[in-house]
Amino acid sequence: MKNLIVRSITGIFFVTAIVVCFMDDFAMEFLFALVTGLSVWEFCGLVNNVKGVQVNRFINTVAAVYFFLAMGGFCNGMVQTGAVFIPYLLTVVYLLISELYTKAANPVNNWAYSMLAQMYIALPFSTINILAFNATSDGQIVFNYIVPLCVFIFLWANDTGAYCSGSLFGKHKLFPRVSPGKSWEGSIGGGILVLAIAAGIGCYEQELTGNHLLSITQWMGLGLVVVVFGTWGDLVESLFKRTLGIKDSGNILPGHGGMLDRFDSSLMAMPTAVIYLYTLTLF
Repeated sequence: MKNLIVRSITGIFFVTAIVVCFMDDFAMEFLFALVTGLSVWEFCGLVNNVKGVQVNRFINTVAAVYFFLAMGGFCNGMVQTGAVFIPYLLTVVYLLISELYTKAANPVNNWAYSMLAQMYIALPFSTINILAFNATSDGQIVFNYIVPLCVFIFLWANDTGAYCSGSLFGKHKLFPRVSPGKSWEGSIGGGILVLAIAAGIGCYEQELTGNHLLSITQWMGLGLVVVVFGTWGDLVESLFKRTLGIKDSGNILPGHGGMLDRFDSSLMAMPTAVIYLYTLTLF
């Protein structure tokens, strides 16, 4: 009972923080830069427990946060040149060259995990800037919270629907080798709930935001993309934890585990949402 109360309080705080941060672009930048840094720090701490691995935790974290902020500045128009990414590229080069001097037993492991921290965490988180900042027809860049916020709403709805549907009807395991608790029935239930919410957003988007970004069908398509790739993101993190032999990625969020436990689905959902939305502009 105590654990349920702690989990509920943490969950309410977590959701509130995410929703509130999208009301202001600087708040969003600050919160997700912090989330990016904490996630990479957590990831590096976990892989450093693997025999023969010793990645530079500090440099990887600083590089990830810088990349997120650089992407934010580039997307919101505060930075007009791609030269802002040069310090990040130099850091990546440093992480590669530095292994020449560490005398590590297996430098390839260090390289691989360092690059994985950037590709698996820093890059996906940075794509939230692409979702949030949009250019208008007259070339002005505006902050549009509705799409990135809806990605998280879809993820939360998918988790809720999957849990309820899976608890009631779950019989057929979705991916027992990686996550024995997930079922096809739960995934389908979560997907149906997300599609219903996406259709509702499509119906009332103009009344809610004053804009008309996507049609009802396109909103439902975005919801489906988030469901599918969010589920894969959850499974990828589960495989990562099983490989390391751990239950939770951390304990920074009482009752919910670590940062990767809370944002695993979004690490796949956000970049694929970007791909989906850019694909729509091609047709």
